[in-house]
Amino acid sequence: MNDQIFADPSEDLPDSLPDSFPVSLPVSRRDFLRLSALLTGSLALPPLARAANPNDPVRIGYLPITDASPLLVAHGRKLFEAQGLEVEAPRLFRSWAQIVEAFMAGQVNVVHLLSPMTVWSRYGSHFPAKVVAWNHMSGSALTVAPEIREVRDLGGKRVAVPFWYSIHNVVVQHLLREHGLAVVTKPAGRLKPNEVALSIMAPADMGPALANGAIAGFIVAEPFNAAAETQGIGRILRFTGDVWREHACCVVSMHERDLADRPDWSQKVVNAIVGAQHWLNDNRREGSQLLSRDGQGKYTPFPPAVLERVLVPNAERQQQYVKEGAIRHPEWKAARIDFQPYPFPSYTEQLVKLLKATQVEGDNRFLAGLDPALVARDLVDERFVRKAIAALGGLKAFGLPEKYTRSETLTA
Repeated sequence: MNDQIFADPSEDLPDSLPDSFPVSLPVSRRDFLRLSALLTGSLALPPLARAANPNDPVRIGYLPITDASPLLVAHGRKLFEAQGLEVEAPRLFRSWAQIVEAFMAGQVNVVHLLSPMTVWSRYGSHFPAKVVAWNHMSGSALTVAPEIREVRDLGGKRVAVPFWYSIHNVVVQHLLREHGLAVVTKPAGRLKPNEVALSIMAPADMGPALANGAIAGFIVAEPFNAAAETQGIGRILRFTGDVWREHACCVVSMHERDLADRPDWSQKVVNAIVGAQHWLNDNRREGSQLLSRDGQGKYTPFPPAVLERVLVPNAERQQQYVKEGAIRHPEWKAARIDFQPYPFPSYTEQLVKLLKATQVEGDNRFLAGLDPALVARDLVDERFVRKAIAALGGLKAFGLPEKYTRSETLTA
């Protein structure tokens, strides 16, 4: 495997790794357990200040995946400074548990989080944070071993997800249900032909696990799917954006304290992120370079070619995906990853409904009492993103109709 990228994304990458590179299966499970402890208050954290410090700079926390693109582009292109803000260098984290811990402790104040994770943290643990914008749309895929040709072929096999409270887990369970397959999170023995065992796994471990047969597939954010393709490890069975049309994956989250006590500062932060998304839509190749390990900021460990495979449209490759069935809805004209900041309420409502039907480990009883419409109003603070979009000329600047409502489309 040349130019191996399936390694710890926070470490410098060697030129290559042996085919027998060990698969560290427990990493994400420990991540989930630690985050569960954080969100139930069983781990002590430094107390947050009673009020926002008006002199605090922008402190970004991110994981080195394409989901973080707008935050990193806003920093790399000095869009925060253009808004008159002081900003520190973005802080890279190894896991979702680490980024949430730093966010809760006030070490970072602008983060991208998996959208289901924001539901869990606000209503499962009552942590006072809000979604202020979408960070990106789509940008994930279900990648499988070459012999897997249809979703039903996953029966009796194991599939990895990056986190229980992730859009990846939500979408893959929807797909499995629609194809008559039952989800098992704690298999007691040999799987039945109609059962699929799901387990959480660190994204960097997924490629090696697929290559050595430990799993039959994985569903995760880019560019891990692109890396599996380029290294010949697996093939894309479905893009998540071809299952749930133009769905959000990661969202921008900020503390309620900052939104209430520093509204002007918060508006400028959102302006910069929305501006980064607008720039990315027209400058994808340049964005790939900026985000890569060759870029000045060295924000991610990925080479430009892998990021370009995700960010830059390719008509020939698109036709091949349609032919192979990875794309079933070419009429949607969906990008592999796209950028549009407005958090449509219908999406949040649909997400809550799907989460209620999604199996996770741990105590998820809080979901039963959630009203989807109420969550859409309470979890999201759309004041800042609306103003930022208006300053760019409205939703049409992102190729959307000038209306802040839409209908959600899910298929199998």
